[in-house]
Amino acid sequence: MSTLKAQVFLDTERTLAPISPLLFGGFAEHMGRCIYEGIYDPASPHADARGLRTDVIAALREQAYTVIRYPGGNFLSGYNWLDGVGPKEQRPRRRELAWQSLETNQFGTNEFVEFCAAIDAAPMLGVNMGTGDIQSAANLVDYCNTPGGTYWSDLRASHGYPTPHNVRYWCVGNEMDGPWQIGHLDAVAYGNKALEAAKMMKWLDPTIKTVLCGSSSDGMPTYPDWDRTVLEIAWEAMDYHSMHYYAGNRANDTASYLASAVTFERFVDTLEGTLRYVKAKRRSTHDVYLSWDEWQVWYKGDPLQGNWTEAPHLAEEIYNLEDALVVAQWLNVFLRKSHVLKIACVAQIVNVISWLHTRRDALLKQPSFYVFQQVSNLARGNALDVFVKAPPVETPQYGAVPALDVSASFDPETQKTAIFLVNRSQTETVSTNIVWQSAAPRQIAGVTQLTGPDVKATNTYEHPDAVVPHPVAGVQMDGNTLSLALPPLSFTVVSA
Repeated sequence: MSTLKAQVFLDTERTLAPISPLLFGGFAEHMGRCIYEGIYDPASPHADARGLRTDVIAALREQAYTVIRYPGGNFLSGYNWLDGVGPKEQRPRRRELAWQSLETNQFGTNEFVEFCAAIDAAPMLGVNMGTGDIQSAANLVDYCNTPGGTYWSDLRASHGYPTPHNVRYWCVGNEMDGPWQIGHLDAVAYGNKALEAAKMMKWLDPTIKTVLCGSSSDGMPTYPDWDRTVLEIAWEAMDYHSMHYYAGNRANDTASYLASAVTFERFVDTLEGTLRYVKAKRRSTHDVYLSWDEWQVWYKGDPLQGNWTEAPHLAEEIYNLEDALVVAQWLNVFLRKSHVLKIACVAQIVNVISWLHTRRDALLKQPSFYVFQQVSNLARGNALDVFVKAPPVETPQYGAVPALDVSASFDPETQKTAIFLVNRSQTETVSTNIVWQSAAPRQIAGVTQLTGPDVKATNTYEHPDAVVPHPVAGVQMDGNTLSLALPPLSFTVVSA
């Protein structure tokens, strides 16, 4: 094992953009065990009087989620929100077509809003653009946000919620570009439907922010023309444009997998260019930003169909060290692209393609949990324009990429800096000098490193701390420079 050398240059005056707090969001769908046996599990010894898992709530609060998207996902396009409100004993049990599961509707809109309050996150609701119509979308806004005196707001009050929910963020459908979607539409049909829905929704509450369905991934045959078309139609009625992407290492090509940030940045760059084009073409003064409201590692092939059972075990991915390092790079990209990327929701927050798993009586945090936890709690203020000089690492898919992937933040109010560094090398330590080109901090508050003995290392119920962050002792500034050894396959966090 040899040592490479790198330099990271910071200037707290050289900023990219303010970091939107909504970049640290999550996604909860009625899929598998995310809702039932995840968030909501009255039979668990950890359940509170509402049936919410208190251990799950505590773990989600550790991660400092700021917004949660709900109820889907593919589930959304066949969902009638009226099934999930009112007395629980009167709610219908239905076959759910997206995941071929049995939906009990014991958890719905009001329970979700209570859950969001419990973890101190803003709710983001989706309206059904598949089997649903624009009137139903408007009715849900009326139900949630009108103070009182209308049929729908009075219905909410009769359900035990006299105070409006004041839901600010609304997804106008989900992945409508996908042929797998219930009620799939082409770009023109969806753009027109979304425009008319958003108009009604905003007439009812002009303060809401709407999210347009973008491409489900950069691999869609209609990408990026779908994005251009729907934006040209619905631009003035929308505030955000969604992007979805799931990464994986199906080819077991770890070197390329650890360079996934290249793909992530290209995806953002293409859609940012599309936003600029449409704004110019429309001669608009209105801005639309990006919402990466589904992102996650997902590739290990767990079942996706529930055979018409309740809370089936679907897509319960086991995450390892290399997955965690990809998540760290994803978050780095969020900071580096924070001028245009304003919302992001990891899919999902518990059990389903999630780094948080439950049993009836226990909970497991996988390595990626700690990566997200650290960034979401520390990245504040402005994203910095970091300059990195690092040796190359060769990859089969991307060619040469820098050994280090880095982002940083600086909060002018607290004068605190956070630096996030991924060493992509599988074999070599990178001896790194972090150089402050502006006023350097007087001391380092802390340094942690997450790494492991093997790229496939993971946590288990029997060994829950196999891959977790550990403090690095004896770290001190030398003038304006901090010197660190970054082990191979590691995520290092510096707080100053």
